[in-house]
Amino acid sequence: MAFRSSGKGYADVASHFRTRIRSGELAPGDALPSVAEIRSQFDVAAKTVSRALGVLKSEGLVASRGALGTVVAKSPLVITGADRLDRMARNGLRYAPGESSSDHRVMRRSVYEPGVCNALELEPGDEVVIRIRTFRQDDKPTSVGISIYPPRTVSHVPELAEEGRMQGFFGEIYTERTEREVAKGQRTGRARHASQDELLALQIDAPPHTAVAVLVTTQTFHDEDGPLAYWEDVYAPGTEMPLPD
Repeated sequence: MAFRSSGKGYADVASHFRTRIRSGELAPGDALPSVAEIRSQFDVAAKTVSRALGVLKSEGLVASRGALGTVVAKSPLVITGADRLDRMARNGLRYAPGESSSDHRVMRRSVYEPGVCNALELEPGDEVVIRIRTFRQDDKPTSVGISIYPPRTVSHVPELAEEGRMQGFFGEIYTERTEREVAKGQRTGRARHASQDELLALQIDAPPHTAVAVLVTTQTFHDEDGPLAYWEDVYAPGTEMPLPD
Protein backbone atom coordinates (compact mmCIF):
# COMPACT_ATOMS: atom_id res chain seq x y z
CA MET A 1 0.00 0.00 0.00
CA ALA A 2 1.40 3.37 -0.96
CA PHE A 3 2.17 5.94 1.70
CA ARG A 4 0.03 8.98 0.96
CA SER A 5 1.53 12.14 2.35
CA SER A 6 -0.69 14.83 3.81
CA GLY A 7 2.24 17.27 3.91
CA LYS A 8 4.60 18.76 1.35
CA GLY A 9 5.51 15.51 -0.31
CA TYR A 10 9.25 15.88 -0.79
CA ALA A 11 9.73 16.96 2.85
CA ASP A 12 7.87 13.90 4.09
CA VAL A 13 9.88 11.57 1.86
CA ALA A 14 13.12 13.15 3.09
CA SER A 15 11.95 12.93 6.71
CA HIS A 16 11.16 9.22 6.34
CA PHE A 17 14.66 8.32 5.18
CA ARG A 18 16.33 10.82 7.51
CA THR A 19 14.69 9.09 10.47
CA ARG A 20 15.74 5.63 9.27
CA ILE A 21 19.34 6.80 8.79
CA ARG A 22 19.59 8.54 12.16
CA SER A 23 18.01 5.58 13.94
CA GLY A 24 20.60 3.20 12.50
CA GLU A 25 18.07 1.21 10.46
CA LEU A 26 20.00 2.26 7.36
CA ALA A 27 23.78 2.00 7.75
CA PRO A 28 26.53 3.79 5.80
CA GLY A 29 26.83 2.13 2.39
CA ASP A 30 23.27 0.81 2.37
CA ALA A 31 21.41 1.61 -0.83
CA LEU A 32 18.16 3.52 -0.73
CA PRO A 33 15.28 2.18 -2.83
CA SER A 34 15.30 3.20 -6.49
CA VAL A 35 13.43 6.30 -7.61
CA ALA A 36 10.72 4.08 -9.06
CA GLU A 37 10.36 2.20 -5.77
CA ILE A 38 10.18 5.41 -3.75
CA ARG A 39 7.59 6.81 -6.16
CA SER A 40 5.49 3.71 -5.68
CA GLN A 41 5.89 3.65 -1.90
CA PHE A 42 4.92 7.28 -1.38
CA ASP A 43 2.69 7.77 -4.44
CA VAL A 44 4.60 10.86 -5.56
CA ALA A 45 6.13 12.16 -8.78
CA ALA A 46 9.73 11.56 -9.84
CA LYS A 47 10.43 15.28 -9.34
CA THR A 48 9.30 14.96 -5.72
CA VAL A 49 11.67 12.04 -5.14
CA SER A 50 14.53 13.93 -6.78
CA ARG A 51 13.92 16.93 -4.56
CA ALA A 52 13.77 14.75 -1.41
CA LEU A 53 17.05 13.03 -2.28
CA GLY A 54 18.58 16.45 -2.95
CA VAL A 55 17.65 17.55 0.56
CA LEU A 56 19.27 14.46 2.06
CA LYS A 57 22.41 14.99 -0.04
CA SER A 58 22.66 18.61 1.11
CA GLU A 59 22.53 17.36 4.72
CA GLY A 60 25.38 14.93 4.05
CA LEU A 61 23.20 11.90 4.81
CA VAL A 62 23.27 10.26 1.36
CA ALA A 63 25.46 10.31 -1.73
CA SER A 64 25.21 9.20 -5.35
CA ARG A 65 27.27 6.11 -6.18
CA GLY A 66 26.77 5.55 -9.90
CA ALA A 67 25.34 2.13 -10.63
CA LEU A 68 24.64 1.63 -6.91
CA GLY A 69 22.22 4.54 -7.00
CA THR A 70 21.83 6.59 -3.83
CA VAL A 71 23.52 5.20 -0.73
CA VAL A 72 23.75 6.23 2.89
CA ALA A 73 26.83 8.34 3.58
CA LYS A 74 28.94 8.23 6.70
CA SER A 75 27.00 10.76 8.74
CA PRO A 76 28.90 13.55 10.52
CA LEU A 77 26.05 13.94 13.00
CA VAL A 78 26.36 12.86 16.63
CA ILE A 79 23.19 12.37 18.66
CA THR A 80 22.49 13.11 22.31
CA GLY A 81 21.79 10.58 25.03
CA ALA A 82 18.08 11.43 24.90
CA ASP A 83 18.04 10.84 21.13
CA ARG A 84 19.71 7.50 21.75
CA LEU A 85 16.78 6.59 24.01
CA ASP A 86 14.37 7.44 21.20
CA ARG A 87 16.37 5.22 18.84
CA MET A 88 16.31 2.32 21.29
CA ALA A 89 12.55 2.70 21.71
CA ARG A 90 12.11 2.76 17.95
CA ASN A 91 14.21 -0.23 16.93
CA GLY A 92 16.10 -1.56 19.95
CA LEU A 93 19.49 -0.35 18.67
CA ARG A 94 21.73 1.05 21.40
CA TYR A 95 24.38 2.11 18.89
CA ALA A 96 24.27 3.21 15.27
CA PRO A 97 26.63 1.55 12.75
CA GLY A 98 30.23 2.41 13.64
CA GLU A 99 29.25 3.80 17.04
CA SER A 100 30.52 2.44 20.36
CA SER A 101 31.35 3.58 23.89
CA SER A 102 34.35 3.15 26.15
CA ASP A 103 35.91 4.26 29.44
CA HIS A 104 32.79 3.49 31.50
CA ARG A 105 33.15 4.73 35.05
CA VAL A 106 30.82 4.73 38.06
CA MET A 107 31.47 6.72 41.23
CA ARG A 108 29.82 8.16 44.32
CA ARG A 109 30.61 11.82 44.88
CA SER A 110 29.39 14.83 46.81
CA VAL A 111 27.91 17.35 44.40
CA TYR A 112 28.49 21.10 44.65
CA GLU A 113 27.85 22.31 41.08
CA PRO A 114 24.95 24.81 41.38
CA GLY A 115 23.37 23.77 38.10
CA VAL A 116 23.29 20.11 39.11
CA CYS A 117 22.06 20.85 42.63
CA ASN A 118 19.25 23.00 41.26
CA ALA A 119 18.28 20.44 38.62
CA LEU A 120 18.14 17.60 41.16
CA GLU A 121 16.84 19.70 44.08
CA LEU A 122 19.85 18.77 46.22
CA GLU A 123 21.82 20.64 48.84
CA PRO A 124 25.53 21.28 48.13
CA GLY A 125 27.50 18.34 49.48
CA ASP A 126 24.74 15.76 48.98
CA GLU A 127 25.99 12.44 47.63
CA VAL A 128 25.08 11.29 44.12
CA VAL A 129 26.00 8.46 41.78
CA ILE A 130 27.79 9.60 38.62
CA ARG A 131 28.14 7.46 35.51
CA ILE A 132 30.56 8.55 32.77
CA ARG A 133 31.35 7.08 29.34
CA THR A 134 32.91 8.23 26.09
CA PHE A 135 30.99 7.73 22.87
CA ARG A 136 32.97 7.01 19.73
CA GLN A 137 32.32 6.93 16.00
CA ASP A 138 34.65 4.65 14.05
CA ASP A 139 36.76 4.58 17.25
CA LYS A 140 37.11 8.38 17.30
CA PRO A 141 35.73 10.05 20.46
CA THR A 142 32.78 12.32 19.69
CA SER A 143 31.19 13.05 23.07
CA VAL A 144 31.34 12.36 26.78
CA GLY A 145 28.10 11.28 28.45
CA ILE A 146 27.64 12.11 32.13
CA SER A 147 24.56 10.99 34.07
CA ILE A 148 23.97 11.92 37.70
CA TYR A 149 21.46 10.21 39.99
CA PRO A 150 20.27 11.31 43.45
CA PRO A 151 19.81 8.83 46.31
CA ARG A 152 16.05 8.54 45.68
CA THR A 153 16.63 7.10 42.23
CA VAL A 154 19.46 4.80 43.29
CA SER A 155 17.35 3.35 46.10
CA HIS A 156 14.94 1.97 43.48
CA VAL A 157 17.56 1.20 40.82
CA PRO A 158 20.69 0.13 42.77
CA GLU A 159 22.23 -1.15 39.51
CA LEU A 160 23.08 2.49 38.79
CA ALA A 161 25.82 2.33 41.44
CA GLU A 162 27.35 -0.85 40.04
CA GLU A 163 30.25 -1.01 37.60
CA GLY A 164 29.51 -1.89 34.00
CA ARG A 165 26.95 -0.83 31.45
CA MET A 166 23.32 -0.56 32.40
CA GLN A 167 21.10 -3.12 30.75
CA GLY A 168 18.44 -0.79 29.44
CA PHE A 169 17.14 2.66 30.33
CA PHE A 170 17.01 3.39 34.05
CA GLY A 171 13.58 4.98 33.60
CA GLU A 172 11.99 1.76 32.42
CA ILE A 173 13.42 -0.12 35.41
CA TYR A 174 12.26 2.63 37.77
CA THR A 175 8.74 2.59 36.34
CA GLU A 176 8.54 -1.19 36.53
CA ARG A 177 9.47 -1.13 40.22
CA THR A 178 7.53 1.95 41.34
CA GLU A 179 4.70 2.15 38.79
CA ARG A 180 5.58 5.82 38.33
CA GLU A 181 6.08 7.23 34.86
CA VAL A 182 9.38 8.91 34.06
CA ALA A 183 9.24 12.07 31.94
CA LYS A 184 11.98 13.92 30.07
CA GLY A 185 12.41 17.59 30.82
CA GLN A 186 13.42 20.36 28.44
CA ARG A 187 16.74 19.74 26.70
CA THR A 188 19.04 22.76 26.74
CA GLY A 189 22.41 23.56 25.20
CA ARG A 190 25.24 25.92 26.07
CA ALA A 191 28.91 26.48 25.42
CA ARG A 192 31.54 26.34 28.16
CA HIS A 193 35.21 25.54 28.64
CA ALA A 194 36.15 21.87 28.73
CA SER A 195 37.65 20.39 31.86
CA GLN A 196 40.99 18.61 31.71
CA ASP A 197 39.26 15.24 32.12
CA GLU A 198 36.98 16.03 29.18
CA LEU A 199 39.93 17.06 27.01
CA LEU A 200 41.62 13.75 27.77
CA ALA A 201 38.47 11.73 27.08
CA LEU A 202 37.92 13.51 23.76
CA GLN A 203 41.63 13.18 22.89
CA ILE A 204 42.05 16.92 22.43
CA ASP A 205 45.71 17.91 22.59
CA ALA A 206 45.72 21.48 23.89
CA PRO A 207 48.54 23.41 25.56
CA PRO A 208 48.26 23.68 29.35
CA HIS A 209 45.89 26.39 30.62
CA THR A 210 44.37 26.81 27.15
CA ALA A 211 40.61 27.37 27.15
CA VAL A 212 38.85 24.98 24.76
CA ALA A 213 35.17 25.64 24.13
CA VAL A 214 32.79 22.67 23.93
CA LEU A 215 29.07 22.36 23.34
CA VAL A 216 27.11 20.85 26.23
CA THR A 217 23.51 19.65 26.23
CA THR A 218 21.63 18.87 29.44
CA GLN A 219 18.36 17.17 30.28
CA THR A 220 16.60 16.29 33.52
CA PHE A 221 14.30 13.29 34.05
CA HIS A 222 11.59 13.33 36.69
CA ASP A 223 8.45 11.68 38.04
CA GLU A 224 5.48 13.19 39.86
CA ASP A 225 7.54 13.64 43.04
CA GLY A 226 10.53 15.41 41.54
CA PRO A 227 13.79 14.97 39.61
CA LEU A 228 15.34 11.54 39.12
CA ALA A 229 18.38 12.15 36.92
CA TYR A 230 20.48 14.82 35.28
CA TRP A 231 22.18 13.99 31.98
CA GLU A 232 24.93 15.98 30.32
CA ASP A 233 26.55 15.37 26.92
CA VAL A 234 29.84 17.13 26.14
CA TYR A 235 30.75 17.32 22.44
CA ALA A 236 34.17 17.61 20.87
CA PRO A 237 34.83 20.91 19.04
CA GLY A 238 33.54 20.76 15.48
CA THR A 239 30.95 18.10 16.24
CA GLU A 240 27.64 18.43 14.41
CA MET A 241 24.43 17.31 16.07
CA PRO A 242 20.82 17.26 14.81
CA LEU A 243 18.44 19.70 16.45
CA PRO A 244 14.76 18.93 17.12
CA ASP A 245 12.43 19.80 14.24
